Amino acid sequence: MANKFDGITIVTGHTLYDESLNDHTLHHLPDINPERIYMDYNATTPLEPEVLQAVSTALQDAWGNPSSNHIAGATAKAIIYQSRQSVARMVGGKAEDIIFTSGGTEANNLVLHTAVEYFQKNCGAAEQGEGLQNGCRGLPHIITSNIEHDSIQQVASHLQKEGKAEVTFVPVSRVSGCIEVEDVIAAVRPNTCLISVMLANNETGVIMFLNKQRERLRILLHTDAAQALGKIPVDVQELGVDYLTIVGHKFYAPRIGALFVNGPGSRTPLYPMLFGGGQERNFRPGIKLYLEEQMESVFRDKIRFNNRFPGSDILPNTINMSILGPTLQGWRVLSTCRRLLASVGAACHSASGNRPSHILLSCGVPAEVAANALRVSVGRGTTKAEVDAVVEDLRETVQLLEEMN
Repeated sequence: MANKFDGITIVTGHTLYDESLNDHTLHHLPDINPERIYMDYNATTPLEPEVLQAVSTALQDAWGNPSSNHIAGATAKAIIYQSRQSVARMVGGKAEDIIFTSGGTEANNLVLHTAVEYFQKNCGAAEQGEGLQNGCRGLPHIITSNIEHDSIQQVASHLQKEGKAEVTFVPVSRVSGCIEVEDVIAAVRPNTCLISVMLANNETGVIMFLNKQRERLRILLHTDAAQALGKIPVDVQELGVDYLTIVGHKFYAPRIGALFVNGPGSRTPLYPMLFGGGQERNFRPGIKLYLEEQMESVFRDKIRFNNRFPGSDILPNTINMSILGPTLQGWRVLSTCRRLLASVGAACHSASGNRPSHILLSCGVPAEVAANALRVSVGRGTTKAEVDAVVEDLRETVQLLEEMN
């Protein structure tokens, strides 16, 4: 049976060549059946039944335009406000601080473009004699890390390439796997307008420690919390951030996003990128530990956990591991597994082919180990029986690949 997606023909149960990888890679896609076990929850999550029901109800009852004054519009507006309140409670904010977006990419773009425009407007105000706390000589300066999501890294790089901003990419610590606060502070310049550091990394699960260091400078602080929400407590007041990115499909919600803005347009600047519409102003860590224990028991000295850093906290659902061996590259293991559905890294990097993750390399993982990486992320419903089945699946797969060699 063949299906075609974005020009790539997928033939279930057969071998195919994927031209998008620009490689000699042959993939075998086993038949998808109910026995497959999904452990790629960091890539996306299924809708919870109650979420599906809420969406279905809203599509039936809230079909009106919320900008309209009649009853259909008022009903839609009320339901959207209730949703805004729910999202705000989740992050410790207020309903008026939540801006719905098409996804995390739009939210992140909105933050970076706002920071640049805010800097430019303030420089203009300073030239008019209205005063300015930050220095405004030169271009606006953005500080971020070298392990951010592409919707931060690529936007920042584009702004730099176009001569619209200066960017410092703070390297991740090879000791802690974190972006160290001291390194961020050391990168601050008089023209720094934004610091953007993710709350938890999507591949390693390492949780970053944010600490707002405003002093007398007006530096906007943003964190992409896509991987943290629904896995660890997230409170914007404790984090002290101006912006926080929310991505629904990472925690059993629909594929939409939201941006927390601490007082949009008043305390914190927010400038639109689109014009004309007028709208939008519990995980169980025990399962993860059990999986690690079982992998160590079966593979012993052949297993390497790539996200264990002394003193660093890790998301309670995320394991990044490599089974060592010359024929055990991550993509090869996963394409041979009969039951496990997982990934070798961030889903948005799938077009990079079989190259080792740049995030793991930046964290100091050797290239030959990073090439074998598997990112396994468990979910709310993952059971010990499923973990046992996955470990056995991996054991059989490794044995098969080694025998083939």
